[in-house]
Amino acid sequence: MASGGSGEVYPTLWGFSPALDLQMHCRQSTLQYLTTCDDIPELNILLVGCGDGRHLLKTVCQARRWPHRKLHFFIIESDLELLARQMLFLTLALETSEQMGLQEKCEMFLELFGNSLVRSKTATFLQEKCGMFIRCVTDPEYQQSVLPQLDMSSIKFKERDELEYIFKFWQSPEPKLFPIERYWDVKNRQYLGRRYDSRRGAYDWDLNMKLHDHGAVMINAMDYNRWRENGVAFTIREGNYDVPNKTLASQMSVTHRYGKVRARGYWGDITTSPYIAYGIETEEKSLLKTVNGVHTKTAQDLSKFNITAMFHELVTGQKYSPSVLSKDEAEDNSACNVSTSRETEATIQEEVTEEKNGSTDYFMKIDNIEIHFLPLSWVNELHRRSKFLNLFNLVFFSCSMVHYLNAEYKLITARKATLIVELTKFMVDLHLDKVKSYVTIVTKVAKEAGFTTTENIDWKRDYIATFERLEDYVEEKNGH
Repeated sequence: MASGGSGEVYPTLWGFSPALDLQMHCRQSTLQYLTTCDDIPELNILLVGCGDGRHLLKTVCQARRWPHRKLHFFIIESDLELLARQMLFLTLALETSEQMGLQEKCEMFLELFGNSLVRSKTATFLQEKCGMFIRCVTDPEYQQSVLPQLDMSSIKFKERDELEYIFKFWQSPEPKLFPIERYWDVKNRQYLGRRYDSRRGAYDWDLNMKLHDHGAVMINAMDYNRWRENGVAFTIREGNYDVPNKTLASQMSVTHRYGKVRARGYWGDITTSPYIAYGIETEEKSLLKTVNGVHTKTAQDLSKFNITAMFHELVTGQKYSPSVLSKDEAEDNSACNVSTSRETEATIQEEVTEEKNGSTDYFMKIDNIEIHFLPLSWVNELHRRSKFLNLFNLVFFSCSMVHYLNAEYKLITARKATLIVELTKFMVDLHLDKVKSYVTIVTKVAKEAGFTTTENIDWKRDYIATFERLEDYVEEKNGH
């Protein structure tokens, strides 16, 4: 959403819809018209404003479920901090088992993803990685040797300098540079106003009458209230969460007595929560069990399981399932709280050992995946670059960036292209009438951009809307 009066967009630190395996949501008619390279079909995907990279990660981790394809991702974000975070999450997912075990990787990911405060161990990990990130953005050859899947060639020198500045800020061990607890409380007070003294009631109202009523029933009151109060969403590991998570920092133009100035602070979400991205849906139906109408697992449990499953599948190519527990054990133990088995560790170790060829082989290598970071300024300029014409088979727009969708996007989409637009179903700040009217607005914007929906969009049920190129759809309908 644009910040009030400034025309800027608040950073989408986590999405307002669950993570998608984009190959699952790509229309079959789209897949029939893929171009090929070396006899391998190529799926070109443009992601505009996803923020947290959740769709990228899930699609990459589950790529081996689908017919062999080359996946090319092109990513545009509203803030460079969001590209920096996606770079962090990508490298964390690709950490070898020699560097980090599966359970530890999952816990660190969730802390950095959704916590205002992290453990000192997690903060140390982030600081140590920043030296590599700085070298990656300043030395393209080094970046290609370390992360050959990532293409940053389109990022301008000025943006590289800003990325270097961001990573140096993350690298600093000084917690006073980002007093997130103070920022969070100030933002909470501004948002709630006179309701601040009775904020617990406001939290419960938002949870029960909005998030639960819209389908996010896995979010429990204790976790949600804690996050609304101090920004700590995930407390999976016992320990002290007391170090500011600097990856949540960003800059925004604010009004000062001397005029507009750029100020670093926390400008992200304080109402919807990070639980939506990974914590309200799962393939493991045993985690959706209820007792007396109450879910036995929480969004925190689902988030841990889903991230663990994704990272496990990225390495092994096999679906992850929790250890089979006896009925008695099942009552006392969470299927989410599982560590990597010896057999799985052995498999991971064997695969990684084969790939370790030099000092820069810090991460797992993944074939047929390319990830291109693009400047924000290109969001309305892609059609002016010949290499993008008729290229994209699938385009995703977040609800915070959909205002950039225009008629030129038909020029850069391929025949039978799929368009996916995130809806506002889980945005707590919006009244129901605006959530409902947003569907009409999105449908109109998509039509003006040359796309049509082939099925009804239910504003109560759906959190995304899927469209197809209008001209192609009409031709097919008329039998041409």
